Parts: sequence; C-alpha cells; structure tokens
Amino acid sequence: MLKQRIITAIWLIPLVMGAIFLLPASYFSWALVAVFLIAAKEWGRIIDSRCEVTQWSFTATLAIVLVAINLLVPADAVWSRGQLHPIMLAIILIGACWWLFSLVLVISYPRSAKLWQGSPMLKSMFGQLTLLPCFASLIALKALSSPADPYFGGILVFLVMLTVWAADSGAYFAGKALGRIKLMPNVSPAKTLEGLLGGLLTTMVVVAGVCYFSPEQELGLLVAVTLFTALASALGDLSESMFKRAAKIKDSGTILPGHGGVLDRIDSLTAALPVFTLIYIAFWM
Repeated sequence: MLKQRIITAIWLIPLVMGAIFLLPASYFSWALVAVFLIAAKEWGRIIDSRCEVTQWSFTATLAIVLVAINLLVPADAVWSRGQLHPIMLAIILIGACWWLFSLVLVISYPRSAKLWQGSPMLKSMFGQLTLLPCFASLIALKALSSPADPYFGGILVFLVMLTVWAADSGAYFAGKALGRIKLMPNVSPAKTLEGLLGGLLTTMVVVAGVCYFSPEQELGLLVAVTLFTALASALGDLSESMFKRAAKIKDSGTILPGHGGVLDRIDSLTAALPVFTLIYIAFWM
C-alpha cells in the first residue's frame, strides 16, 4: 500500500503543480471539469452504490452545470475591478452555508442520517453543494493571476493545498503518537482530538513560510486564516467520511492506487477552498 501511494504521488504531484502554475486560467477551468466529473461519478456511488444509472445521471447533471459555469463566466470575466462575478460569488456563498449545515449533520450523526440516508435526491443535492463551490473557488483563485504576476493565483491555490496537506500530515502523525480522545467516533473512529490539534499546529509551518517570503503580511490575520482554513478542511474530511460510512463505502474510488478515488483526495479541499476564498475576498481584496 505504501509503495503504491508513493508511486502515485510521484506522478500526481508534478501533474497538479503543472496545472496550477503553468496552465492559463481559461485552460485550467476546463481541465477542472474532467477532474470534477470523476469526483461526481464517485459521489454517485454514495448516492446509490448498486445503481449505475443513478451514478451516471448525477455525473451528467453535474457536467451540464460545470460547463454552464465555464460558458457563463469565462476566466477573463471571473474578476472585474476587484469584484468577483456575482454567479461565482453566489456559488461560493451557498457553499459556505452548506458547510455550516454539514457541520450540524456531522455532529449529530448517526441521528442526522435518518433525514437523508434514504433520499437519493438529498444526497445528490449534498454532492452538488460539496463539489460546485470547490470548483468555483479554484477558478476564482486561479483567475487572480495577471500578466504582471502570472503565478499569483496559482500560489494562492497552492497555499490552500499546502495548508490542507500540513493539517492532514500533522493530524496523522500526532494521532498515531498521542491520540487518545476520539474526535467523532461515529463518523471516523480513527480520528482523534490530539490529531486535530497536531494538524493545526503543523499548519504554522505554512504561516512561517508565508512570513518569510512575504514579511509584510499581518501575522495575527495570517494565523487566524490558516487555522480557520485547516478547521474547514477537517470538516470536509469528516463530511465525506460520514457519507461514505452511511453508504458502506471505504474508498470513493480506485483511480488513484494507494490513495483511493479523486473524492478521497479532494474531500478536505472541498470545504477549505470556499472558506479561504471568502476570507480572501473579505480581508485582502
């Protein structure tokens, strides 16, 4: 398993970094459609793991919405005079509201599952609310690049990913070494409070890096944003774990050997990206 994870990471990381930093925003937005359609097919298994028709129906529906977003809001129109396009802003704001509601679902699981577990319609809606704001946030951040600073948007996307990776890695090692108190045993028995705290502490490495390369940043705000983004990433991870547990699925897919599916790799980002994007708009735009 470890060997498979390493081999997959060796080819996946350069591919992701290349897309983030080298693709123009217009090509990046269309490349994302393919990635999110794979994630949509995997979410279809959460809706109904036995019915291929349901899975492909959800995938086709999301495809229509993703293409519509790219056609209605092309990359060069995402930002205008420092303002995010109303369609993109609405999608991201709806996503933020969803994550507040998802927090309630996670905390109250398994009681909350009685409301949605038997409803393909609700699980489809939850899938759209999980994936679409993440898609819009990635495009919004990437589109902040300009001819004067062509890597700026990519750097913002990379910083969110780096924060999530740091939080995940810190949580894993701290949980292994110190984990005693279960965080959400009904949702994910392996996760501990000590792991969460260790992950939050590890994200301070990202803060230190940003302060080193961009010393004009306000330290208190940077720490708060990093911690809040890391907490959101933990919620995204727990939310997907909740839906997979209810569907009796261990991994969302098998496309990434040793890692599972695309959804397994982006679950933390689905919450972290919309939260970070809104904070960025509020404090830095």
